Amino acid sequence: MADRRTEVSIEDQRFLINGRPTYKGRTWRGLTLEGLLMNSRMVQGIFDDLNPETRHLWAYPDTGEWDPDRNTAEFVEAMEEWHRHGLLGFTVNLQGGSPQGYSRIEDQVWENSAFEPSGDLRPAYMERLARILHRADELGMVPIVGLFYFGQDHRLTDEDAVARATDNAVQWLLEGDWRNVLVEINNECDVHYDHAILQPERVHELIVRAKGRSVGGRRLLVSTSYGGGTVPGRNVIETADFLLMHGNGVGDPERIRRMVEECRDGPCYRGQPVVFNEDDHFDFDQPDNNMIAAVSRHASWGYFDYRMEGEGLDEGYQSPPVNWGISSERKRGFFRLLAEMTGRGGEELV
Repeated sequence: MADRRTEVSIEDQRFLINGRPTYKGRTWRGLTLEGLLMNSRMVQGIFDDLNPETRHLWAYPDTGEWDPDRNTAEFVEAMEEWHRHGLLGFTVNLQGGSPQGYSRIEDQVWENSAFEPSGDLRPAYMERLARILHRADELGMVPIVGLFYFGQDHRLTDEDAVARATDNAVQWLLEGDWRNVLVEINNECDVHYDHAILQPERVHELIVRAKGRSVGGRRLLVSTSYGGGTVPGRNVIETADFLLMHGNGVGDPERIRRMVEECRDGPCYRGQPVVFNEDDHFDFDQPDNNMIAAVSRHASWGYFDYRMEGEGLDEGYQSPPVNWGISSERKRGFFRLLAEMTGRGGEELV
């Protein structure tokens, strides 16, 4: 086994890294950060497009070509700067996310998947993922590794292929002895998945399946996420190790607070940490915003930023080709507030 440096665990609604609560002892404006996993949606870290008719859409301006290895290399290079400003978690997905930020299902004709139609793993994708996980392990960061995305799950032949893909991905993570990862079965299970086992009524079956695999007595921590404004269903709260929600579409920070309370007030809540790992609301310079609202209820929060219409290369983390640096005012706003909250080195962003 490899000599790993970073191991994530959960205890009493808190995330621990190497047995120590995250942001230990840190408070900000009377709010405690200890045990939270502040994160960002960086799902395109291993992005590629296997459709030759759409691959040109993601070309780098300086070369006129798309290069998946360059994308991952620049991602890895940027990670230390994110970490220096207080970021401990990020979501990366084996089927990515919409490279346009938001797009209709019928328009997602690109092919970005670490899985063959059979559910077998594509080695090039997994090699890129290993580079990211290795750097995260060195830095003490916790990747949330998503398996499926609703714009690409139809590329798996059938439900058996989905189950096989889950088994293969979880086994790969376990055999690689990656101790710093959390698993998100699928992004927004309640949006539009072709396969019933990835939909809200049955997604808990895959959570249980993933939790049931182990190597050397060690298993992974597993959950799934829901679309903006939606609280996890009973079946997921009963089976997931942590609870994932999204703030997209939630313009009132008070609703963020209520979502956290609804999770914890339910009869089947078991004391899991609550994590927002996608929210496209900003207002980082305002006295209240979705990020502050989540922290006020001791829930982790995740930044989601894509390149909006008319914007250039420096904007957004979801839209290839990506500038993975802290390269825009929106990004600086997030990392500035994050550094202030966590007591990290964000002075250069002022």
